[in-house]
Amino acid sequence: MKRFLIILLSAIGGIPAFCQQADTTVLSFKEAVNVALKNNNNLAKENNEMIYNQVQKASRIASLAPTVEGNASVRRTDGNSFNQQEGRVINGKVDYVYGSIDAEVVIFNGFNRINAMRQANELVDYQAQRVKRSREDVIQQVASQYLQCLLDRELRDIDKANLKTQQEKLHQIEEQVKAGSVAEVDQYNQAYQVKSAELAVLRSNNKLNNDKVQLALLLQREPELPFVLQEPDWKLDQANSLKVEELYQVALDNRADLRSAESMEKASFLGYKARQGNYYPSIAAFYSYGSAYNYVYPSEGIPDPSNRTFEQQFTKDNTQSVYGLSMNIPIFRGLQTRSNVVRARIDYENAELDAKNTKLQVKSDVLLAYQNLNDALNTYLVSQSQLEAAEMSFELESERNRLGISDLVQYTQANQDYTRAQNDAAQSRYTLMFQNLLLDYALGTLTFESIP
Repeated sequence: MKRFLIILLSAIGGIPAFCQQADTTVLSFKEAVNVALKNNNNLAKENNEMIYNQVQKASRIASLAPTVEGNASVRRTDGNSFNQQEGRVINGKVDYVYGSIDAEVVIFNGFNRINAMRQANELVDYQAQRVKRSREDVIQQVASQYLQCLLDRELRDIDKANLKTQQEKLHQIEEQVKAGSVAEVDQYNQAYQVKSAELAVLRSNNKLNNDKVQLALLLQREPELPFVLQEPDWKLDQANSLKVEELYQVALDNRADLRSAESMEKASFLGYKARQGNYYPSIAAFYSYGSAYNYVYPSEGIPDPSNRTFEQQFTKDNTQSVYGLSMNIPIFRGLQTRSNVVRARIDYENAELDAKNTKLQVKSDVLLAYQNLNDALNTYLVSQSQLEAAEMSFELESERNRLGISDLVQYTQANQDYTRAQNDAAQSRYTLMFQNLLLDYALGTLTFESIP
């Protein structure tokens, strides 16, 4: 009965762990990118700005059309007032109702509105390129963190394998000490190596957990929700066959941040020209159609003879049309126009400098990515050769130590070299795996669809 209760409690205790494992999400790299693109805060903000810029563009286009508005007013005068219909002064209460429809179209204002419309169009292009680059930024950030988590997991597994090897070696030495074939000091030295290996496992596991939290933040997932990363089934691509000069041209044609900087330069120039238009006179045509109604309250109970019905006054007698041209000539506005023009010119010059700097940055990014890809390939090839040599050396040293030809110090050194070679090989493999993706990011050709 006691044994049955122990088994039952063990099974019940294992249920939460089993459920948690069953609920663990297996996350591939492409799925992680897809989640990040849907949830990323910066990308969502850029999309919101895109909506505003599109509305602003529509507003600038509509500003070229006439403005039409309706006006209405109702008021009462108590005291002296002038009755235009009778041509006399009235002392008493008079109610007034007035309504009109007014229209105005700007004929000329120094091309201010036209340049403002063109500026809004460039700002839409500017924001569209910012959205595109933000998507690439998200993919690159997820790739970097996903790579780091995969590498952390690989290094943790290497540390676990090393710990197992050290524990087996300690058990072997303990048996040899009992048999009197080795000194007891070797047992203490090996126990130290076991504890060092245990510490390495703890540290690598902690680093993996911390980096997975950072990845969850990028994906906007709750950090306590468990997930397992799926190893990408990608080929270790070799260096790009294009020459660096050709890659420069690809980047200059595709980099969204460069296109964005160039659009901002054009938009700033058009904004500068729009501000300059305020120096010129503006000419507008206007038209107004309206009518009015008034009611004079009786004096001493005698109705005022000027009162007529609302229909007679508002729809017939008092209707009027007003139309003509107006001109506004700026003479002095406290140097406000000049200040605005200077500000716009400085914004344009700064945008021009930003565009030039972005072009240089694009070339620098391409060169670095190109060099890193070639270095990653060479490093991977060298690390594989190094790993093979270290593995062979460790196997031979293990056999020598088992036969008593070499001491524990030589065995420990060979084991450390082998572990270090495994770490280097893992680092170089994952770096090379993602390096072509990072080159696409530098070229501006990185898209969700291009992910393997």
